[in-house]
Amino acid sequence: MNGSADQLIDSLIDRIEARHAELETEMSDPEVIADRTRYAELGREYGRIDRARVLALEYRRVSDDLAGARELLEEGDGDEEIQKVSREAPAELDRLAEEIRLAMVEGDPNDAKNVIVEVRAGTGGDEAAIFAGDLLRMLTRYAGSRGFGTEVIAQSPAEHGGFREVTFEVTGDGAYSVFKFEAGTHRVQRVPETESQGRIHTSTATVAVLPEAEEVEVEIDPADLEIDVYRSSGPGGQSVNTTDSAVRITHLPSGIVVSMQDEKSQLQNREKAMKVLRARLYERELAEQQEAIASERRSQVGSGMRSEKVRTYNFPQGRVTDHRIKLTTHDLDGVLSGELAEFTDALTAEERRLLLEAEAG
Repeated sequence: MNGSADQLIDSLIDRIEARHAELETEMSDPEVIADRTRYAELGREYGRIDRARVLALEYRRVSDDLAGARELLEEGDGDEEIQKVSREAPAELDRLAEEIRLAMVEGDPNDAKNVIVEVRAGTGGDEAAIFAGDLLRMLTRYAGSRGFGTEVIAQSPAEHGGFREVTFEVTGDGAYSVFKFEAGTHRVQRVPETESQGRIHTSTATVAVLPEAEEVEVEIDPADLEIDVYRSSGPGGQSVNTTDSAVRITHLPSGIVVSMQDEKSQLQNREKAMKVLRARLYERELAEQQEAIASERRSQVGSGMRSEKVRTYNFPQGRVTDHRIKLTTHDLDGVLSGELAEFTDALTAEERRLLLEAEAG
């Protein structure tokens, strides 16, 4: 690292330490503590700054060790351990400097949130519905392996297996930072069980990943809602409930409709429908903001729009390819069992790289 780079990182470390002290003061202010939204915002920033501060302290320690080692070597008093510090510390400082810069990059403010995931069968008829079921198992198993909780909150089973659509919630700190990369169109290439001539069919399913919105983030005027209640029905339309427990909520300004019938209580169905409606409205608002700023980073990493092909699962070759980062693995069974960490790590690294580029540019 050259002198100007040293000065830049030293200046960044000074800013980190100053902001860390400011945040500690602000978060102990009774007025801030009473303001739930403000306190949550500061808490997220504090988490990021605190991680950077830990790295900054390590950087200062290694820098001091290197300065001391060089001084001893100049005096001709350096043993093997001192020579080792002199050789290895510069590379360690470069690594820490990169980590500090990455820690200070402004990430997605939704990264820490819970998410609502919607999986829908796309083109391909019965095979698409079966594939939607495969994706549900893959994503819920992955969530479990990461320590997240999952709960299916709405489902529309298909006649021959799988789902026409299914909605589930993923809860846990950082859920959105992991699952946002699953948004988009997933494509499967395989021979359906009903295919007598062994021809490979291509089917799709779409995944939408919605950061869960708090009531304070999305204000919904009750006058904008049209709420209908009706009796729950199962596959084929037969009634499965003798009371009007199913709920359909229409948000009139946006035209968004959410139906919920999985719970026996009308109140529970209404609460779940409102949770999904709030998340969809929040996603809509975020999409409008992103379009307005024309984010180059998102267009390169992948916008997560449902029309965008993100991954192909090729059964004949046992291959899975992520098209956004050109990453291919031949462990199809592992991926469908929820082993997605390789993809998440690579996509996170690419997102960070583009963030740094955008900040530098």
